[in-house]
Amino acid sequence: MESSKVVIAYFIYLPIVIGLTVFVSKKLFESGKSFMIDIFKGQENIAIATNKLFEVGFYLINIGCALIIMKVYGYNSNYPISNQSLIEVMGIKIGGFSVYLGIMLFLNLFFFLRGRKVARSSQKPVTTEEFTKFN
Repeated sequence: MESSKVVIAYFIYLPIVIGLTVFVSKKLFESGKSFMIDIFKGQENIAIATNKLFEVGFYLINIGCALIIMKVYGYNSNYPISNQSLIEVMGIKIGGFSVYLGIMLFLNLFFFLRGRKVARSSQKPVTTEEFTKFN
């Protein structure tokens, strides 16, 4: 009977962490698309392809971490586990994963901003002679 509580907890935990990962990923990479286009100097096809690859990597890393921390430690089939302790463990796991996901979000945002800064600093300013050639 006690192992069924743990299995139910897993069935609650997995959709929550996967849903959080998908939500954060969609928001991050929808907004990040404009940064990538800026980083790749308007080459939209390369920017979108790179953004999609980063999105896949984000899914793999975060869902992988969610699966690694999924195990309910301290559970022994010889001792019953209370509903309260199971809820507390799931709260700690989901809360910890949410904090981790927030850190990953800000880390990716930092990389977007840094890439944009590097791309803009590598652009040389247009001189008057170059400007008059195009006009």
